[in-house]
Amino acid sequence: MLWLSQIKKEYRMGESVVNVLKGIDLHIEKNEFVAVMGPSGSGKSTLMNILGCLDLPSAGSYVLDGQEVSGLDDNQLSRVRNQRLGFVFQNFNLLSRYSALKNVALPVKYAPDGQDDALAKAARLLTMTGLGDRLHHRPSQLSGGECQRVAIARALINDPAIILADEPTGNLDSATALDIMALLTRLHQDGQTIVMVTHEPDIAEFAQRIIVLKDGMILQNSPHVPH
Repeated sequence: MLWLSQIKKEYRMGESVVNVLKGIDLHIEKNEFVAVMGPSGSGKSTLMNILGCLDLPSAGSYVLDGQEVSGLDDNQLSRVRNQRLGFVFQNFNLLSRYSALKNVALPVKYAPDGQDDALAKAARLLTMTGLGDRLHHRPSQLSGGECQRVAIARALINDPAIILADEPTGNLDSATALDIMALLTRLHQDGQTIVMVTHEPDIAEFAQRIIVLKDGMILQNSPHVPH
């Protein structure tokens, strides 16, 4: 499903070079639920950006769902992001002027074929996430937990190979965070592959495998029995 081989990422800052990722080897199977942890500056965000085709590695190979993506151009990367990846962010990234229904359907606008039944599919996904009675509410009319459910439904609209969740509970209270993790767990049980970045150990406990980064390298890569 996802192979990283000797992935390195460096940034030039004036005359100096900052090595953020220092040779990451990682394999994630279809239908795994993986949590990525590590202290600030460990390379978590950079790794997530590369996994999400938002950034390219300086060196190494990244094969996503059978396709080498480390050498693609911007347009090709955009297609991969739209067709194969679903994103869930800490800050939800919903459009305030759109209803929940239109927010969820939005990625279909950028799919190559489009879908005539995009709004019907969005309604089904929102119902599945427990928001069947909130279809026409805007983000300002929804709680944080409801906004994150909208974001999860949006991530699913194009049937992605992988969901990338970046601190999906970071802006939520403890009870709401557990509700969101129960939803992600259910999606995983239904066959969805999920890679999640979190700094919260109790949230990482929901994953099958926990990967810990430190100083741009994998410090720990351990199978885990989730809650």
